[in-house]
Amino acid sequence: MIRTKVLVIGGGPGGYVAAIRAGQLGLKTTLVEADRLGGTCLIRGCIPSKALIHAAGKFAGMRAAVGGDALGIALRDPPAIDLAKTVSWKEGIVDRLSGGVGALLRKARVRVLHGWATFSDAKTCTVATESGEETIRAEHVILANGSEPASLPGLELGGPVISSSEALMLDRVPERLLVLGAGYIGLELGTAFRKLGAEVRVIEARERILPNWDEALTAPVARWLERAGVTLHLGARVEAVQRTDTGAEATVRTADGTTLRLAADKLLVTIGRRPRTQGWGLEAMAVDMAGPFVRVDEHCRTSMRDVWAIGDLVGEPMLAHKAFAQGEMVAEIIAGARRQFDPVAIPAVCFTEPEIVSVGLSPAEAAERGIEAITGQFPFAANGRALGMEAGEDGGFVRIVARADDHRVLGVQAVGAHIPELVGEFTLALEMGALLEDVAGTIHAHPTLTEAFHEAALRALGHAIHI
Repeated sequence: MIRTKVLVIGGGPGGYVAAIRAGQLGLKTTLVEADRLGGTCLIRGCIPSKALIHAAGKFAGMRAAVGGDALGIALRDPPAIDLAKTVSWKEGIVDRLSGGVGALLRKARVRVLHGWATFSDAKTCTVATESGEETIRAEHVILANGSEPASLPGLELGGPVISSSEALMLDRVPERLLVLGAGYIGLELGTAFRKLGAEVRVIEARERILPNWDEALTAPVARWLERAGVTLHLGARVEAVQRTDTGAEATVRTADGTTLRLAADKLLVTIGRRPRTQGWGLEAMAVDMAGPFVRVDEHCRTSMRDVWAIGDLVGEPMLAHKAFAQGEMVAEIIAGARRQFDPVAIPAVCFTEPEIVSVGLSPAEAAERGIEAITGQFPFAANGRALGMEAGEDGGFVRIVARADDHRVLGVQAVGAHIPELVGEFTLALEMGALLEDVAGTIHAHPTLTEAFHEAALRALGHAIHI
């Protein structure tokens, strides 16, 4: 019997951060992880997908230079891609970061058990490790079990039907890729494979791409997809999938009632994710549920005393940085601190072409809440830095939303190249309760993309300089 003050289940973003912080605070901590340390985000999600997107962008840039481009750069012959080598490079990054997580846990004196944990009651679990079973009894349990790809009935993964995890491990670029779902995962990977040379078709049941995002932000993405030759089937549904000798064939009912049969080498299913609540004894813990998620309060407490839940397990948004913050907070509460999870806003990023970020309220969301708001929008077409790195002609912009009465910033949305690197400034403005005058009165370095944020605030106040 292993007895521990804190037991963390799951070594993903929320779990390992909770364990490290608990260890730093002097709490005897044990972490259980069935896979590699780092979780979905590090192993088969955020990090590897962005590495692949980066490689795809470099390859596409070289292809565009064959015969010469606007910058005067010319390649005589088309470049070639060895995807197996690209994947090996990407896995090297994953290995380095996963190993770094392990080193940080050791530094914090956290005991790590590799195996699958199954609970018999709220504070006791058995871990099946390679060397046998271990039983753990804890005073506090932090559930950070994460999530898994959602699936459709009758569309089981396997063979040519793959999830994002398998897509990131392909050793060659498929000639024809069929993407089911036009959410951020589907479009990020679909865009990357299109840049790598695949013929890409996207099927989406709703009437537009990225349906959970502001349409003004997604319009530049839709234009890029059209120019790049990505075929979109919106308002369409997959009725059947048949595996063939060369891949898969999907029967698709389009918005106008037409039936299409679309053949592909790979069918990528990206219809979202669901919390991982099965197979580890959640039913033995007697915690309350909120639909498919574990119900928690503002401290991430479950209905069972001294059992906590964080990250994807507790609801939207299912984002790594939310899990980071909740894991750190729970560890500090267990150590005696007074904390609660009450962020002003949680930023969201979509690594499409161009990239999108959103934090806080959009104009429509402010109106839905009965808030009279003013907005200021500044285009990258008028930003010198954007133009100087070929990022000014894709429809990109920064938009700021503020209360009309006191000018307090309510939200910031932006689309354009490298825009995710600005989202920290946007989020900080909301968390600090900034006014439009605070942003407008802050000197922003020139030439940088951040000047667009400054100019958007000026424009909301009625006196933009450069437009």
